[in-house]
Amino acid sequence: MTGRRRAILIAGPTASGKSGAALALAEARNGVVVNADSMQVYDGLRIVTARPSAEDEARAPHRLYGHVDPAQTYSTGMWLRAVEPVLAAAWSEERLPIVVGGTGLYFSAILGGLDEMPAVPDEVRARWREALTAEGAASLHARLAASDPDSAARIRPTDGQRIVRALEIGEAAGVPLSRLQRRRGASLLDGASVERFVIAPPREALREAIGRRFDAMIEEGALAEVEAFLRRPGVTTGTAAKAIGVSELAAALRGETSLAAASQAARTRSRSYAKRQETWFRNQFDAQWRRVASASALVSVAQF
Repeated sequence: MTGRRRAILIAGPTASGKSGAALALAEARNGVVVNADSMQVYDGLRIVTARPSAEDEARAPHRLYGHVDPAQTYSTGMWLRAVEPVLAAAWSEERLPIVVGGTGLYFSAILGGLDEMPAVPDEVRARWREALTAEGAASLHARLAASDPDSAARIRPTDGQRIVRALEIGEAAGVPLSRLQRRRGASLLDGASVERFVIAPPREALREAIGRRFDAMIEEGALAEVEAFLRRPGVTTGTAAKAIGVSELAAALRGETSLAAASQAARTRSRSYAKRQETWFRNQFDAQWRRVASASALVSVAQF
């Protein structure tokens, strides 16, 4: 591959400053910011999912943000198919793709760590979602354990969306999801032409950043955003409704808790999520990923 096919990958836990780092690099290096966050793909939750603002998007091209109907199911495989033409377009325009987000599987997929998943027929998807509603997550988890014990061991019995995804892919492929995941697909990137970073702030600094960010979300109108989101058809059963802050602020809107208590619950949940993200990055990313303590440190050391 030529130098025109370079890319920068930036992973990090929630509130680590990775979006700001990506924007700074995009402005300095004629780049295009490419979303690799599974919640920021959805329309309707710009504030709650901390998507780049309209002002940020005006400063540099941003791709794959807010392009998915929140009532729809979206998978890693779908993101992988969407990102390929985005990369090709960036390189054809001699722009540097800067892929940024907190979803580790997206980075694994783009580097060839996820086999190409089969397309799931609409009738298969609908049948398993109806089964989830009728039987509940625990019942389907037991069925998954019988057909694909490796996948069942990795998925919590309460995580209905992931359970259904494993079951529908297994049916569509004719082999268990875990068997597909042991294979490797083709990387969309040339490893020698990619810089890889994980922003890993000190834990206390990250805790404080999470608190400040959620306070800012409330000031920017997160409560009204969630209220409008919940009026959209079909969103309450989709993955987008699991975004941190949605259920907490929905409880405040229903009068079940105070706004202060809802905000504290969301901050606590964000901190737990950040810890899980950091654990995933530490265990799944190899030595080619460079760990930096802050967004500013990343910007100063990036070579491309």
